[in-house]
Parts: sequence; structure tokens; C-alpha cells
Amino acid sequence: MFTGIVEEIGEVTAVEPSGDGVRVTVRGPKVVSDAGHGDSISVSGVCLTVVDQGPDWFTADVMKQTLDMSTLEAVAAGRVVNLERATAAHGRLGGHIVQGHIDGTGTVLEVRPGEQWQVLRISVPAELAPLIVDKGSIAVDGVSLTVSDASPASSAQAWFEVSLIPETLVATTLGARAPGDRVNLETDILARHVQRLLSFAAPAVVPGAATELPADTSAPTEGGSR
Repeated sequence: MFTGIVEEIGEVTAVEPSGDGVRVTVRGPKVVSDAGHGDSISVSGVCLTVVDQGPDWFTADVMKQTLDMSTLEAVAAGRVVNLERATAAHGRLGGHIVQGHIDGTGTVLEVRPGEQWQVLRISVPAELAPLIVDKGSIAVDGVSLTVSDASPASSAQAWFEVSLIPETLVATTLGARAPGDRVNLETDILARHVQRLLSFAAPAVVPGAATELPADTSAPTEGGSR
């Protein structure tokens, strides 16, 4: 589990083919300072497992499904990424519960600068739109953010907005995002659970609606009565 509070901006230094996936090496002195083999590190929102490491770098395998679902699909040496170690059970939950399991990607549609902040409008796949609510939580490239606006259900293109404070602009990669950039999205785990539970709910019975009863196929009793 992560909290979406980025600890440092790292850099991908190598990408090697590994079957139908890739093996990436990332420079991140802070996140490897106490990391061990098998530990989890969030790389721009994607939970990866440390398989090798050095004084200021770690290596992780990225399987095909993760490549298909995230912006790591076209990862190459030189890309800067947001890094966060898994949170300790006794630590503070500074952001929100982030699993590092990407739901999909969005595209930055608009960047509106303010005096000290920026507002990003980001497209969202239609199937994720019901999971995003104004003032709710969302992780964008692994950064815990509060939704400041969201498109209505009737909108032809689903989108949401987030407002970035100065600290977020300098401490994460989001400060350099521009229209057309793809970003990783992870919706709130609570919203996903509610959606799943509702999919199993029995359909509501409308008062006064006709209900078709199953035919009685039992054999008649003696005398013709039932």
C-alpha cells in the first residue's frame, strides 16, 4: 500500500526486454536507502517489486499487462518518474489509500496556470468516470490528489480536474505535464468496491409492476383439485 505522497523524482536509467515484458532500472537514492529484495516501490503510480539494487538504484520487472495498462508501455531511459516506498503500518496516511494498481490512463486536455498553482483537466475512460467524484480522491501518476471538478454524466467526453499546489508542482513530475501527455490513473479503492458490490445487487422491484409467476406444473390431486 502507498499513500500517494511522492518521496522523490527518479529517473529510468535502463530498459531491457524480458520475455513479453521489460526489466527497468531506476535511479532513486532515497527510496532504496532502506529497501530490500522483494520490497514494493511505486513508480509513477505503478507498484513494482525490487529484484536488484545498488547504492542509488533499483531494478524491477514489468509484465505485459502492466505495460498495456499504464504509461510504462513506452518507457525508455531518461524518463523521470515519481517514486514512493510502501507505507509502514505505523506511518501517517498523508494522502489516501493507493494500491499501485493502475485502472488505466488519461490524457491531459488542458493546463490552466494560476499565480501559484495549476489546474489540470484530464480525460478519463468512460468506464472509470462513475468512480470519480468532485472532492473525492484520485491518484495521477502516483500522486494523491483531490478532484476539484468532474464532467457531468451526460458529457460526451469524460474528464476531471485537479488543482496542483506549489509543493506538488516542484516535488512531482506533474509540474511539467502539458496537453497531450498521458498519465496513469488509479481511482479510489472504496469507489471500486462499491461499484463491484452494486453489480451483485438484486434488481429493484417497482411497486405496481406486473410480476410473472412460474407455471404450476405439479400433478392434480384426486378429484381434480389442486
